[in-house]
Amino acid sequence: MANRLAHATSPYLLQHADNPVDWWPWEPAAFEEARRRGVPVFLSVGYSSCHWCHVLAHESFEDEETAAFMNAHFVSVKVDREERPDVDAVYMEALQAATGQGGWPMSVFMTSEGRPFYFGTYFPPESRHGMPSFKQVLEGVRAAWAERPGEVAEVALKITRDLAGRQLDHVQAGPPGEAELAQALLELTRSYDPASGWFAGDTKFPPSMVVEFLLRHHARTESQGALDMAEGLCGAMARSSLFDQVGGGFHRYVLRQRPGGPLVPHFEKMLYDNALLCRAYTHLWRTTGSAEARRVAVETADFMVRELRTAEGGFASALDADSAEITGGADIGGRHIEGAYYVWTPEQLREVLGERDAEFAAACFDVTEEGTFEAGASVLRLAGTGPEADTGRADRVRALLLAAREERPRPGRDDKVVAAWNGLAIAALAETGAYFDRPDLVERATEAADLLVRVHMGDTARLARTSKDGRPGGHAGVLEDYGDVAEGFLALASVTGEGVWLEFAGLLLDTVLRHFTGEGGQLYDTADDAEQLIRRPQDPTDNAAPSGWTAAAGALLSYAAHTGSETHRSTAEEALGVVRTLGPRVPRFIGWGLAVAEALLDGPREVAVAGPVGGELHRTALLGRAPGAVVAAGETGGAEFPLLADRPMEGGAPTAYVCRHFVCDAPTTDPEELARRLGAGPREASPRHP
Repeated sequence: MANRLAHATSPYLLQHADNPVDWWPWEPAAFEEARRRGVPVFLSVGYSSCHWCHVLAHESFEDEETAAFMNAHFVSVKVDREERPDVDAVYMEALQAATGQGGWPMSVFMTSEGRPFYFGTYFPPESRHGMPSFKQVLEGVRAAWAERPGEVAEVALKITRDLAGRQLDHVQAGPPGEAELAQALLELTRSYDPASGWFAGDTKFPPSMVVEFLLRHHARTESQGALDMAEGLCGAMARSSLFDQVGGGFHRYVLRQRPGGPLVPHFEKMLYDNALLCRAYTHLWRTTGSAEARRVAVETADFMVRELRTAEGGFASALDADSAEITGGADIGGRHIEGAYYVWTPEQLREVLGERDAEFAAACFDVTEEGTFEAGASVLRLAGTGPEADTGRADRVRALLLAAREERPRPGRDDKVVAAWNGLAIAALAETGAYFDRPDLVERATEAADLLVRVHMGDTARLARTSKDGRPGGHAGVLEDYGDVAEGFLALASVTGEGVWLEFAGLLLDTVLRHFTGEGGQLYDTADDAEQLIRRPQDPTDNAAPSGWTAAAGALLSYAAHTGSETHRSTAEEALGVVRTLGPRVPRFIGWGLAVAEALLDGPREVAVAGPVGGELHRTALLGRAPGAVVAAGETGGAEFPLLADRPMEGGAPTAYVCRHFVCDAPTTDPEELARRLGAGPREASPRHP
């Protein structure tokens, strides 16, 4: 019998709709029920592609005995962290403060007022490795609640007060300058290993936003060190098993399972990673002309369209890490294991490719008889001797392997459309399509943008966080939704010459100004009229994706460059005060903020192209490397783009106007001159980085 999650729009919640646990969604009625019964609330937070979330669900939430105990002594609330990032952020902050660590699944026990008093992540069904079992935790919390209620209430109140009293003490007056950005680069250099192309640490997350900073810093200062680091990072990712060598797109992260062993991926694929990396590799190609960067950018874009695009034109959130186990080419019983869809044995290569091509593929992708992953299977990575030596043969082998892999049991897909991540995808696909003459990618970006306007914005310019099957979810958008969707709309406006996207971006950013700003340049993750939690969340650090804070700052700055709005520019400058403090200290966790700061130092430049959209001069403007430059193209005198006002074509020829810091260059009709003013376009690939 289905529980209360049966009508949810979140695929993660729907995965738990048939649990014997009497789950509630996060809603006031759940906390009222806990008050009525006099029991604590158990909050479980996860997401659909989280491997250990699935393990906990199978071991405990599907167990009848465990579920009966939970139903008798708790009100159990299930939250999709991607649908409610505000709830996740507040209680993750409490978890990290209490235990010194965090992660998912997140398990929190709280009072009916939402005050937490006990925390954890994954708990096994039986105690092991010093961890209590989930049943032991449940019994311990039940006993404390029944026998020591005063102590529990005191702990919960203290934790809540400590959270509420936390203040952001790292917001300084004014954005970062030359010194802070140079120090950020130096700090990155200290943790970067040029021999491997990775930052230090056994677990490697893709540093897409740091790459954007490095490319912009190089464009502004001509720092060779910044460019070398960007190329090294992108080269290491592209050649490793982080990148899906057969189907394109990137996994969540890679790590070493044993000292000296190969890097092995955590196989889930997230929309935000792939959107950010697609754009980063596109920008790397714009700087270097690297054939590898172009291939990775295009294959990642094609992956997003092929495997994440929904029937309504948006993009799904993620693909699971797990899929059904196979032997040879067959599903052998439905047991789901991590990575089954992506790994290969030599025997499987021979079955698909034949002996000679299998030998070639094994050498290219480091597929060994003993295996580099588990059970004799290997993850695919470029071994350094393969595809570069025979690109045509490698492409043919990839196509055959991809076709064969399509017949395997597929990983599950989280079909919910998250506004913020679709904004990132729109920006990436629009620019990748424009740079590489792929109008189909620009069309896919436009269709996703149209979905966000129709379904997520509605008639109010207040974003819904998610949708599924063309139906908006019931949760309000947070700051990252407004910042990232505005960023996507602004990129689409520059590429298509359709000023309506600039107008939509303005509506969203006006909402940011009205509902998300605080004193001294501070921004909040939730609107001032959103549901009130025990703390109003705000986090300026960039983690897997740009924070709402830095995403909004970047979009505000670009919109100000398009329109001349001093309000939007000054708000962006004040918001970048946090980068002035964090950038020199922890640059890997404020990468997008640093990239936005580079745009501010450079202007950003305002480029108006009076002439046909898609013409040579427009394309030259889009390929300019000036950090964060905004481009408006189309017929002069139209009301859609303020930058085109009173800027005619000279002598009937397409004409470009470039301004920054209230100073304009002379108009030019020469693409080469425009390229010089905006930084050179893609140069010939160097021998070191084909």
